[in-house]
Amino acid sequence: MRVVSGSARGLRLLAPPGTSVRPTADRVREAVFNSLGSLGAVQGASVLDVFAGSGALGIEALSRGAKHCIFCEVDPGAVRVLRENLWHTRTDGSADVVVGDTMALLSNEGLRGSVAVDLVLADPPYAFERWGELLDLLEPTGAQLVVAESDRPIEATPRWREVRQRAYGGTIVTILERSCGLDPKTRHHKDPHPSQEHQP
Repeated sequence: MRVVSGSARGLRLLAPPGTSVRPTADRVREAVFNSLGSLGAVQGASVLDVFAGSGALGIEALSRGAKHCIFCEVDPGAVRVLRENLWHTRTDGSADVVVGDTMALLSNEGLRGSVAVDLVLADPPYAFERWGELLDLLEPTGAQLVVAESDRPIEATPRWREVRQRAYGGTIVTILERSCGLDPKTRHHKDPHPSQEHQP
């Protein structure tokens, strides 16, 4: 597993031990980020990587020009690997790691009340079935796009609409866009000179 493109291109990423964490395959990450790039969704963006595992998705975003990424992961072994991957790819200076259960953090406003992001990357275990609840909990973050990886199609909720859905073998990637409160003229425009400051 390697970073596909950008400043950390080609650098190897470690995978957490065991089978509880399922890293996104390189070819799937490449396809996902090519799609996000065509939407202008990565350069200069603030990103939230939930169920982060090895951090491969968020690190790919940072490598491709995202301004900052918050990684959320509960498994201690995965957190150790995630921190090592951030250090190895030299993206740790643009990252925060939040240790805890994603749904619990978002539910009690421990995370959502203190962060504003543009893009959410969500690759939970395939057994995860709380997608509707997760999308509702992500609304206060201000995210405009959510990338959802699963082994089944993800249904949009009333406040999110499907932009793209593609199958890559047993992985189905759904890109969802907030369906209300968007100005279609500005929703994908980023500041070409984003601030380097971040208030977690």
